[in-house]
Amino acid sequence: MKTRPRLSFWQIWNMSFGFLGIQFGFALQNANVSRIFETLGAQVEAIPILWIAAPVTGLIVQPIVGYMSDNTWTRLGRRRPYFLFGAIGASVALVLLPNAPLLWIAVGIFWILGASIDMCMEPFRAFVGDMLPPEQRNRGFAMQSFFIGTGSIIASILPWFLTNVLSVANISPDGKVPPSVTISFLIGGAVLLGAILVTVTRTREYTPEQLKEFEELEKGAERVKEDHKSSEILPYHKFSNPSFYWIILGAVITFLVQRYDFIRADLYILGIGFMLFGIIQFIAGRLIKNNKTDNGFVVVLNDLYRMPKTMGQLAVVQFFSWVGLFTLWTFATPGITSHHYDMKLSNDDVMTLIQATDQVGLTDNEELIERAQAIRNDLDFYVEQIQEGKSEIVISMRVVRFFQRFRDELMVPSSIQGELLSIEEEYNRGANWVGFTFAIYNGIAALFAFLIPYLARWTNRRYTHAMALTMGSLGYLSILIVPHPLWIAASMIGVGIAWASILAMPYAILTGSLPSHKMGTYMGLFNIFIVMPQIVAASVLGSFISIVAKGQPIFGLVFGGVSLFIGAIMMIFVVHDPDEELIKKRYEELDSVI
Repeated sequence: MKTRPRLSFWQIWNMSFGFLGIQFGFALQNANVSRIFETLGAQVEAIPILWIAAPVTGLIVQPIVGYMSDNTWTRLGRRRPYFLFGAIGASVALVLLPNAPLLWIAVGIFWILGASIDMCMEPFRAFVGDMLPPEQRNRGFAMQSFFIGTGSIIASILPWFLTNVLSVANISPDGKVPPSVTISFLIGGAVLLGAILVTVTRTREYTPEQLKEFEELEKGAERVKEDHKSSEILPYHKFSNPSFYWIILGAVITFLVQRYDFIRADLYILGIGFMLFGIIQFIAGRLIKNNKTDNGFVVVLNDLYRMPKTMGQLAVVQFFSWVGLFTLWTFATPGITSHHYDMKLSNDDVMTLIQATDQVGLTDNEELIERAQAIRNDLDFYVEQIQEGKSEIVISMRVVRFFQRFRDELMVPSSIQGELLSIEEEYNRGANWVGFTFAIYNGIAALFAFLIPYLARWTNRRYTHAMALTMGSLGYLSILIVPHPLWIAASMIGVGIAWASILAMPYAILTGSLPSHKMGTYMGLFNIFIVMPQIVAASVLGSFISIVAKGQPIFGLVFGGVSLFIGAIMMIFVVHDPDEELIKKRYEELDSVI
């Protein structure tokens, strides 16, 4: 019987290389999807709810893929088939997304993209736990962070590079996505598939029998026995009893949203989500009562209830970390462009545009009538701002697109047409700079990934992660106060440090608490605590921006910065690292040999 062998640098490189492609597609999505949605006519306040596709697909897909990959064994192994098929789906979706003719079609493709990326990404986390001994897992997840950063640098900067170096058009007529974005997504599809193929063809997986042997030596027979005992099915009432409380809570929230107009419809997601979770628990309880437990549905839900203590502790930190990340991806483009770029019109020009919409009632143009209704909330908000005494108003891109599209029908003065064109140019210039700053934070993440193992060894993994989250919080908050957009590059240093650590430290700590025969299942369940905060954020951020922030999306980033700081505090005072003593002992043994 032998322990899990230590792998060479290049073996770890090959098993992690697929993350270069995954993150290439993920970064293109993060930096440009809000831009695509706005271009196709989405309201700024609606962007978080449109982004709900990513967390919802993760909530459904990742536990299923994790469970299935634990119980799969083919000629390609058990994780690699999911890498391959997920990559094919994601590549196709990347090509189609920026070419969608309508907003609802783009949202549908976005769902497919999210599910496909989840199918690739989830088994990669379990892959490190399968292949590496405990003392190398910091290095394994750090290598993933390096490839995530590297792929994101190239992907984030790509639209800017195509526009400023290769002179690809950055503006497209008639409300279409600019060529600089569509070409970037085409390249992204090819890179994603190619990188995954490197990992699939250049690595070999251990058999289930080998993994069981490794685990018994690393953890000891008693702890392995305890891990298997923790898989025993709980009594049915542990599921049935709480189910009613979840259903009632969801029903109350849904009723309140339906009853009171001042509660945004976004909160329907929470209400319906709570009811669905209650129904799922009730069904699981009935199946257990009828002794029908030999199915993935009951097993996965039972594992959720029996999660290791460390996993529950890390879930708290993950919640606040991923609320912060979600605000960056959804509000960086609208927040930075509206706060740091000249997207304003004078009061007189705004009132001229509002008065021009009086012509809508005199036309039988159904498209004009429909789109005018869609921007009514924006125009009403502008009137409120004028009444509050503001001399200039920040104009949303959906309003700009509307008056450009119907300038002749609404007789928009040529001087204002020029102002609208200038606003569009400013928006696209700002959106490209946001993509560039995303490349910066991912570059910092790639570099910081190499320092993570050394910092964790010098202090410990908990303190390293808490420090990184604090740096990220400061980066977010500084975006509000920097005097010029160029300074946002400095803000992204802190964001990059946090991003690298979020991708490595929680998983490195978690793998030490998980049984190898359920590594994929628990990694999939752990991702619930990544997607749930995003669903919560998508439900409440629209209300926060419209009511608390008075329509200023830059304060979405402030919200995210505060959330990251809370996560840092939780990391210090809540989390216990089960491998801390084992890793310390292994390093002492290695030092004595050297």
